Amino acid sequence: MALDAPTQAAPYDAPMKDLYEMGEMPPMGYVPPKMYAWTIRRERHGEPDKAFEVEVVDTPVLDSNEVLVLVMAAGVNYNGVWAGLGQPISPFDGHGAEYHIAGSDAAGIVWAVGDKVKRWKIGDEVVIHCNQDDGDDEECNGGDPMFSTSQRIWGYETPDGSFAQFTNVQAQQLMPRPKHLTWEESACYTLTLATAYRMLFGHEPHDLKPGQNVLVWGASGGLGSYAIQLINTAGANAIGVISDEDKRDFVMGLGAKGVINRRDFNCWGQLPTVNTPEYAEWFKEARKFGKAIWDITGKGNNVDMVFEHPGEATFPVSTLVCKKGGMVVICAGTSGFNCTFDVRYMWMHQKRLQGSHFAHLKQASSANKLMCEQRLDPCMSEVFPWDELPGAHLKMLRNEHKPGNMSVLVQAPRTGLRTLEDVLEAGPKAE
Repeated sequence: MALDAPTQAAPYDAPMKDLYEMGEMPPMGYVPPKMYAWTIRRERHGEPDKAFEVEVVDTPVLDSNEVLVLVMAAGVNYNGVWAGLGQPISPFDGHGAEYHIAGSDAAGIVWAVGDKVKRWKIGDEVVIHCNQDDGDDEECNGGDPMFSTSQRIWGYETPDGSFAQFTNVQAQQLMPRPKHLTWEESACYTLTLATAYRMLFGHEPHDLKPGQNVLVWGASGGLGSYAIQLINTAGANAIGVISDEDKRDFVMGLGAKGVINRRDFNCWGQLPTVNTPEYAEWFKEARKFGKAIWDITGKGNNVDMVFEHPGEATFPVSTLVCKKGGMVVICAGTSGFNCTFDVRYMWMHQKRLQGSHFAHLKQASSANKLMCEQRLDPCMSEVFPWDELPGAHLKMLRNEHKPGNMSVLVQAPRTGLRTLEDVLEAGPKAE
């Protein structure tokens, strides 16, 4: 299937103003000096309903290699929760800005370009991947840009994310938007999809191969839902782990070979001290969990790879059930950061423990191509209006969100819109 060709919107009339209300469209390419944004300030660190506030702030000024994007919709990710809480570290300890605009996923329209930008023009419809770097070291030029000392995550380690009418990004962060998706669907997938792609295919020689088995934690969430689809695309087998029976059909519908409910077992949290009665009890339960995997893969057939992101609660089990010579790949610690495991199973069985962090442009682009070719479903679960952005993050913090990925409308006035013309027709008229 051919990739979508860029399109240009028909001209439209709109006045030039210093500030536009949410959903109100400026003239194409006109950059107002002020914009609305959900901000976090250091003194407000706490749960999302406390940390996030709407403010009028300066619209970003572009560097020569940057692009200004008018944000139609933005994705909700756990790093927005972390930024609000100021945990495990405050984003202000990294960038030192006066305020922080979170948001590391977005779909929108190129609104202005720096004088050195060649690949993108005003009016292009894009999605944004969240990796930034300075581009001037050996890792960025022939190595792996994710290993660059300048590597940073836009909207988390930078103060200028997607929860604003406009966002400034490096030109290399832009990718074509899948035109068959709505603005909100386009905004919800890039961070989790690209992260899952690198985890599964980015760590040779343990890149996923046909016929292999992968244990996927949080199989109904953003990361897990893409992991299962990518595993299927590779001709491998996904074993999804859920915490609620209501999510079983969703995960099986994505193509999982089998599903395990972790609430049927009692082996979660930090590992008890080895060779104590508590360890023996934990080991008994962990072996029961391993047998549940064998019920899906076949007796004695441990998983080739464990797709990890809860961290503290699941890590001891992950390192046990991975096969000899297999890999546990981890990208987060949503249940805690103090990971423990029985190292005997790591060295005696020569297992690999691999950290993984987002993706570079080549990997993000490969994943995005699958979405543009309609080989993947964005698995969007909920869409929130602009004024409910803190509530969306609060649901994520409390694990009360529905299976899949969440979006927040920014300049798009309602759901279901796919073009700029749709937005102009549905949105408020400038005065």
